[in-house]
Amino acid sequence: MRELVPTIVLSALAALPVQAQPLEIIGYSGYLGEWELTATVTATAPPRKAYSGPLTMRHVGLCTQDGPEEKTGEMQLELSASRMTATLSVAGVECRYSGLLSDSYTGTMTCPDKEAVPLRIWVR
Repeated sequence: MRELVPTIVLSALAALPVQAQPLEIIGYSGYLGEWELTATVTATAPPRKAYSGPLTMRHVGLCTQDGPEEKTGEMQLELSASRMTATLSVAGVECRYSGLLSDSYTGTMTCPDKEAVPLRIWVR
């Protein structure tokens, strides 16, 4: 019976769902990288690689006079082997992003009534 107890405990532990670790998102948007993007996202729809969480965008360009402008919102993203798609919602504006993986995800962010801008994202 004593030999059976460790087997039962290990079987029970294996049956528990694995809690997904949050992902740290870091990025730079704009032609000169003047907006810094940070987010911490958690899995939303296993087994798909879908994540969501709070987002902060900070203007780090040279034109800031009273300190960096900061905007907060929500980020939802999906990852595949070589692509990231995301929706960024900031101040009631919903922007779309699509990027391909190289050393980072490189693509463009498109917001309503605005020109698409480059956005480079790293995932940790």
